[in-house]
Amino acid sequence: MNLSRFTTESYPEFERQREWNAALARLGWRGKIEGGERGLHGTLTSRVSAGGIEFTTIASAAQTLQMSADHADSLMLVLLIDGDATLVADGLRERVSPHDIAYAAPGQSASLVFAGRFRAFIVRAPKSAFNARVISPLSLRVALLPGATGIGHIFSGFLRSVVESLETLSAEELRPAELALAEMLVACLAGQERKGSFNGLTPPQSALFARLCRFIETHLADSTLSVASLAKDERVSPRYVQKLFELAGQSFSTYVRSRRLERCRAELADPLSEKVSISDICFRWGFNDPAHFSRVFRERYGASPRTFRHEANLELARHLVHSLSRGLPVNAASLIAQARSEETGDTLVAVREESDAVQARPARTGGRPRHHLLRATANTVHWGYFSHDLKPALEVASGDTVTVETLTQHAADDWDRMIAGDPGAESVFHWTPERKNVDRRGAGPMNASIYGRGAGEGFGVHICTGPIAVTGAQPGDVLEVRIVDIHPRRCKNPKFHGRAFGSNVAAWWGFHYRELLTEPKPREVVTIYEIHTDDARDDSAYARAVYNYRWTPQRDPFGVLHPIIDYPGVPVDHASVVENHDVLKNVTIPVRPHFGVIGVAPQQNGLIDSIPPSAFGGNLDNWRVGPGASVFLPVGVAGALLSIGDPHASQGDSELCGTAIECSLTGHFELILHKKHTLASQSFADLTYPLVETADEWVLHGFSHPDYLAEFGTSAQSEVYQKSTLDQAMRDAFIKTRRFLMSTKGLTEDEAISLMSVAVDFGVTQVVDGNWGVHAIIRKALFTD
Repeated sequence: MNLSRFTTESYPEFERQREWNAALARLGWRGKIEGGERGLHGTLTSRVSAGGIEFTTIASAAQTLQMSADHADSLMLVLLIDGDATLVADGLRERVSPHDIAYAAPGQSASLVFAGRFRAFIVRAPKSAFNARVISPLSLRVALLPGATGIGHIFSGFLRSVVESLETLSAEELRPAELALAEMLVACLAGQERKGSFNGLTPPQSALFARLCRFIETHLADSTLSVASLAKDERVSPRYVQKLFELAGQSFSTYVRSRRLERCRAELADPLSEKVSISDICFRWGFNDPAHFSRVFRERYGASPRTFRHEANLELARHLVHSLSRGLPVNAASLIAQARSEETGDTLVAVREESDAVQARPARTGGRPRHHLLRATANTVHWGYFSHDLKPALEVASGDTVTVETLTQHAADDWDRMIAGDPGAESVFHWTPERKNVDRRGAGPMNASIYGRGAGEGFGVHICTGPIAVTGAQPGDVLEVRIVDIHPRRCKNPKFHGRAFGSNVAAWWGFHYRELLTEPKPREVVTIYEIHTDDARDDSAYARAVYNYRWTPQRDPFGVLHPIIDYPGVPVDHASVVENHDVLKNVTIPVRPHFGVIGVAPQQNGLIDSIPPSAFGGNLDNWRVGPGASVFLPVGVAGALLSIGDPHASQGDSELCGTAIECSLTGHFELILHKKHTLASQSFADLTYPLVETADEWVLHGFSHPDYLAEFGTSAQSEVYQKSTLDQAMRDAFIKTRRFLMSTKGLTEDEAISLMSVAVDFGVTQVVDGNWGVHAIIRKALFTD
C-alpha cells in the first residue's frame, strides 16, 4: 500500500500547470484554473488499498475539477474538508459545504467548482471493489450527501477519520475500513432514492423495490429466504415481487445469490476472518451446499474461494511490504517471539556464544587509567541490533581510554576498495555459499520467516563494535563518551593501498525516494567517494566522488535475490552494474568524521532494531558527534554496555537520501562514568536523552517519540516507523530545551521561551531513521557565567 505525494513545488513555475494537470489526470480528473498558472500551488497525497481503492487528499487554489473519461470504471466520492464548492452536473447545481459528500457512479459527468483555496478527500473505487454491493440494483446519479445530519453525518465523520489516519494506517488496518466504507455507502444511498430511480420502475415501484432490497440485506444469512417470505413482509403477492425484479432487470434468485456471494467475497478478503473456514463463511451467508457455493463463486469471480482468499492475503502482504520503512511488520512481534523460542527454548540466551566473545580484562580497582584496543572482527561486532543480554567484548574502568575500530555496513558496495585485503573487514563480511561469519543482521527472526531475506531480516542494519562494559555503571548514572580523535580506515588492497573510501546510498528509505523527477523511477543509486585526509582535525580534508551506479537486483551467496537494498552487507557484483565516472565534477565535500551510532544498551528485553534512536542514544546521525565532542548518555542497565558504529566521513543535517558518506573509521575515546549522587549542578543532571557537548555548544536531541520502546510497548519496532513526524520531533526538542534552560541556567519558563526563539538554533537531524530527529543548538557564549 504505497503512499505517494505530489506537490507543485517540485517544479519550476512554468511547468507547474502541466504537472498539476498530469497528476490530476492520474486520479481521473481534469483541472481548469481561471486565473492561469501563475502562483499555482497544489499538493496530493494518495494511497491505494489492497482492495484497489484509491484514497487521496488534495489541497490547492481555486479551480474547477471535472471528471475525466478515466472515471468510466470507477465510483467517485469527494468529501469537502475546507473551502466552498459547487457541484455541477446535468440538471444539478448544488452548493457543497465542508463535510458534505459528492458522489457519482461510473460514466457520470460532473464538475466541482471551488471558489477559493480548498482541501478535499477523494475516494476512487473500481467497479470490482463494490460490484453489486452498490452499483446493483441502484442506478446511481450524481448527487450530494449532506454531512451535517443523519446517516450522512456519520459517513462524513468516518471519512474524516480515515483522512486523519491515512498516512499511518497499516494495510491490515485499512482493509476493514474499506469494507466498512462500502456498507456505509449502501446505507447512505438507500436514503437517497428520491434522487434517483430504478431502471424500468415508477417512483412508487422504486420505493417498494428499495424496501425489498433492504429486507434482503438484513436476511441474507437466512437460507430459507424466498419470494414468499419477502412478499409476506411487504404484504404484496409473490408474483408482484417477481415482476418488480424483472422490471429492474434481474431475477430474485440471481440478485440474492449475487448479494450472498459479495458478502462471502468480502469475508474471504478480510484479514479479521482469516481463521474462519470457507465452509463456515458460505453457511453464514445462506448457502447450504459448499460444493455449490464453490462452483458459483468460481463462475462469478474466476477463482475458487480458496484461491481467492490466498491471492487476497498475498496482495495484502505485498502492500504491507511496500509500506514498511525498515521497521518490523505489524505482525512481526509474534513471529520473532516464536523464532526465538525455537532457537533458545523458553528463555533468551546470550546472542553470541562464548567462543565469539572477547575475554574481558579484570576490573581495575585503582591506579592509573589504562588504554584498550578493541578491533572490529566477526567476534567483536553485533550487526543491526542492541541488547542488554549481549556479553561484553571489553570491560573498562571510568577514566580509561579505548581505541575502537568500526566498519561501515556499506563496505560491500565496493568490495575492492573497502574490504579486500583487510583481515578485520574480511572477517566480518565473509559470506560464501557455505558460511556467513556474522549470520544475524538485524533484530528479526534467525530463520527469516517474514520475508526470507536472511537471518535477522535486516530489521536493523548497523555494524556495532562492542558492547563495552564500564565497571560500576548502574541505572541512574550518566556515561560520558569523550571523542578524542577519529581516523579513516585505510584500504589494504594493493590496488588502492593506503587510500580511504566511503559509500553514499540514495536508497528506498530516503526522504527523496517518492519525489524523483527523472526516469527511471524509482531507483537506488550508490556513489563511491574517496576520502582525502590524514588527520580528522585537518580543516583541509575533503571527499571527492569517484563514480556512481544504479542498484540492480543482486543475488547473495546463499541464493536470495535482493531487488532493492533490503538486507545489509550483500556483496555487489560490479559486472551487473554500470559505473558512471566523472560524477559531481568540481565538487569537494568537507570531511567531518563522526559516529552515527553511539549508544548504551536499552532497558527493554529482547533484540532492539539499531535504526531508530531513542533515550539510550543509538543511531543519532548527528555530524557534531565528532572529535572534541562529548556524548552524555543515561545509563539504563548495569555496566552501561556501550556500542559504537555507523561511521561517517561526512553528512549533512537530515541525512536526506538515506545515508551519509559511510566510511569505516577508528575512534579514540575516553570514557567517564558520572555516578548518580555526583550529578547535581551538572548540565547533564536531569538527563533522560542523549546530550552532546562541544567546546562552544550544547546539542540536545529531540525525537518524534522520545522513548518509543516504552511508548508503544510490544509493537514499538513497527509503530515507530509508521507514526513519526517532524512536528512531534520539534515539540520534543522544544520541551527538552526548555527544561535544560530552566534547570541548568535557572531561567523562568518565559525567559527560556524567549531565548529559544531569538538565539537557539533548531535543525533537522535526520528524517530516515524511523524515529525522526530535531536537534537544538545552544551556544555557550550566550551565558556570561
